[in-house]
Order: sequence, then C-alpha cells, then structure tokens
Amino acid sequence: MTPEENDLLCRVEGDAPMGRIMRGHWIAACLSEEVAEPDGAPVKVRLLGEDLVVFRDSRGSLGVLGEYCSHRRASLVFARNEECGLRCLYHGWKFDVDGNIVEMASEPQTSAITERVKHKAYPAREAGGFVWTCLGPAAEMRPFEPPAFAPKPDVRVSATKVRVRCNWAQVLEGQIDSAHSSTLHSSDMVPAPVDGAKATEVNWLRPSTDKAPRFQIERTSYGFRYAAIRRPIMNEATHDYIRTTVYIAPFTPEDDVTTMFYFIAWNGHDKPGVDPDTWRKFNVLQWGVDVDRNFDARRTRANLYLQDRAAMKQGNFTGIAGIPTQDIAMWESMGTISDRSKERLGASDVAVAAFRRLMVEAARTVQNGGPAIGTTEPHVPHASISSYEGVVPKTANWRSLGGGSETSRERVRA
Repeated sequence: MTPEENDLLCRVEGDAPMGRIMRGHWIAACLSEEVAEPDGAPVKVRLLGEDLVVFRDSRGSLGVLGEYCSHRRASLVFARNEECGLRCLYHGWKFDVDGNIVEMASEPQTSAITERVKHKAYPAREAGGFVWTCLGPAAEMRPFEPPAFAPKPDVRVSATKVRVRCNWAQVLEGQIDSAHSSTLHSSDMVPAPVDGAKATEVNWLRPSTDKAPRFQIERTSYGFRYAAIRRPIMNEATHDYIRTTVYIAPFTPEDDVTTMFYFIAWNGHDKPGVDPDTWRKFNVLQWGVDVDRNFDARRTRANLYLQDRAAMKQGNFTGIAGIPTQDIAMWESMGTISDRSKERLGASDVAVAAFRRLMVEAARTVQNGGPAIGTTEPHVPHASISSYEGVVPKTANWRSLGGGSETSRERVRA
C-alpha cells in the first residue's frame, strides 16, 4: 500500500472519507449492561473522534449525547441523571435524550435559549446486548436492523470489551486473518480428532493441524466473505475443514489511534450458551481484574503484556494469557498506525489484501461524492448473514455454507 492509501484506510476523524462511511451505519456505542439502570451514571463513549455520553433515563429511554455541556462545556459524564434527563453539575442545564434543553436553573424563565440551542444528540437503538447509534446526517440515516450475530431477541449474547491502542484497521485485519490462529493461538486452539471446533473449560479444540490454509474470497454488497480451507485430521482424503469469515463493513473505532474491541459469544435460544462472567474469565478479560472501569487493560505494551518466558520454555507458545490479549499484543506492537508500505505480504494474506482493496476503493468512492459501502442495493439483510465452520466433503461448495452469499463481483483464489 502507498502512504496515501494507508491514510484513506485508517483515518476516521473529522471529514475523513473512512469516517464518513462509518457515519452512514449504525455502530456499537457500548454494551447494554453498562447502562442497564434507569437514572444510572452516564457512560463516557468515544466514537470516530467524538466524545459522547450514553445514558438510560428514568423512563428507560436511551440517549447518546455530546459529552460537553452546550453552556460552558463542562463534561456530562458527571451529570445528574434525573427525571428524564441529564443535568449538568456546573449550572444546572438539563437535557433530554433528544438533546432538548428542558431546564436552565441559572437562566431567567423568560430566556429564549431553549428555542435557539439544541444539544448534540444521536439516535439510539438496543439489540444483541449492545446500544447502537448512527452519527451521520438524520436525512441519510438507514433503518436500524439488528446485528447479524443476534437477529432475534432470544439469541444469547455474552461479550467483553477492552480498549486497544491502535488503529481500527489493524484490529479488523487481525479478526479476518484466519491464518494467524494456527500459530499465535496454538496453545489455546489445540488440534484434536473432532468433526468441528469444540470448547472445553480451558481451550478450544480444532479438527486440523494444517497451518497454511487455502483461501477463496467472494465480494458482496455489504463487504466480503471468504473460506479458509484446511486439511482435517480425520478423513483427509475425502473431506476439508472449512472456516468461513464474514466482513460486514464498516467497524467501530474510537478515533484514528484507539479502538474499543468487543469479543462476543452467542448462541440461539435452543443452545445453552455461556454466561458473561464465564466468557470473560475464559478470555482473561474479567471486568475489575484484567480491565479497569474504563476498559483499559492490565496487560499492556509497557509491561510486555505480562508475558511469561518461563511458561514459554515449558511449552506455551506465546507466554501471554488469553486469546484476545495475544491478538492485542500483535496489533499494538505494530504502532498506533502501521506503515503498510513496508510490509511484504504472502499467500496467507489474501483476505487481508482483499479487505484493504475493498475499503480503499470504498473511501475513494465517498471522497468522490458516491455512497458509502453497504448502503446501496442489493441489500442483504444482516439476519441472513452468518459464518460457518466444520469438516465437510470435498465436493461441498463453501459458498452454500453459512449465509450471506450473493452473485459474486470478484472472486480471488490462492
């Protein structure tokens, strides 16, 4: 990539084309449990370079407001959440979930300020255990639809979160990179003679020892999907182990150099699932233990993620506890914005290269006055999009596995 392409891919603040793409979508603001209590404390959120607060008022309505009071710019993180609004502590101005000024304790009753001033406010919706918001112009806002991982309210979702101090694209590239898991997570994702991925109390079982998967990619209107095809441990001659990955553009950065990373597990109503506390403990991202109240991690680049070299000598591959922290160590080690012009990509990077090409093209389209990716027709309902993993006969067409396929506009094979 050229430096200019790298900037197009990474920059999201202000009027950056990538940020304009993201403003055209509903993006995650926080977890619902963070604002579960009516009249509870406002939660500070940063999205696309904007400082915001999320709160649930006394009637249960959700609000996403600009953090700084319209009066003298004091932070509403400290505000009183009372009687259907946030009241600034400084002079008592009070705002409802729509940004209307409903009271001004420091102003005369005849003041016309309420008619002239409206506080910054964005719409809020709730689905899949998350609060979602759309930061783009109201006239261009797309109808809200639940996330692909929770198309119905009965889906059981468990999530943890942690702040990652690097650009959103580094995080996203790590998530769509199926090849790295065979190496980086090899002590946690253990090969076993099973018919698909399984979970125990201490690790995940993987039905393959193949560390060099073959890739096939299908571009779609919402992003792309691809298959990583490996040799399985069982029935290698007649079967393949296939993991498909779906990328639904865009993503949720805090700003150019910081990203809030959510690690999610979900199951349908007919499956037991996993409770949030167990999920967070399994991933070594327990709230109050591994991450603080602001979701900053205990394991950081400054303390080398508490890497245990003695454990490495005894056989642990990374010496870093928790699959998410192993990923984060790699993402942050590249710097806040990686210089992709110095990389040397290989066959295992086909999906990463496809992501970059897709999103740089999307940024240029917006830069030239065109629509944001994922906002044009044909629209594929998110409820119909899903990934897949399992051991299948070699004759199986991976595009028929999972959901979200459409007439391909680009196919790449490696």
